[in-house]
Amino acid sequence: MERIVLITTGGTIEKTYDERTGELANRRSLVERMLQELRLEGAEVEVVELMHKDSLFMDEEDRRQVLETVRDATRRLGPRTADGGGLAGVVILHGTDTLAQTGRVLHDGLQPPRVAVVLTGAMRPFEMKRSDALQNLTESLFASRTLDPGVYCVAHGRALRFPGVEKDRESGTFVASPA
Repeated sequence: MERIVLITTGGTIEKTYDERTGELANRRSLVERMLQELRLEGAEVEVVELMHKDSLFMDEEDRRQVLETVRDATRRLGPRTADGGGLAGVVILHGTDTLAQTGRVLHDGLQPPRVAVVLTGAMRPFEMKRSDALQNLTESLFASRTLDPGVYCVAHGRALRFPGVEKDRESGTFVASPA
């Protein structure tokens, strides 16, 4: 069984609608509900609920916590071994507004990275119609097991390596930064 550590931080992907206030907010993690909808052959997912924040409210201390949580997972589980033991990869559910900032912190802080570390999010919450949440989560779990060690953003059918990733608000996805 290949092990994937899935770290939740909040963001649009996990926002829920409060009928009383009409507000979309990060109250709790929805990742277990999302995982129940997937068939993940040969993978064991360990969920770490780190925080429940809109990424616009994340600060440098929050990003340091994400970095330390990734470091802890790689120390605790060790790199993937030939027999499938150890850590295959890390996936981080993150808000899209500041995902690129966290990606840069991880890229700079994990030199050299021991596994693929994948950040993903959604432009529409999991609970809404036409959400990209489940697609991006599925792609990220797969990518974490197949990409070379490094820090990536995976969304909408693409894997982009850090540094050099930014959110394109006009197209509603992530793109490679112009050189």
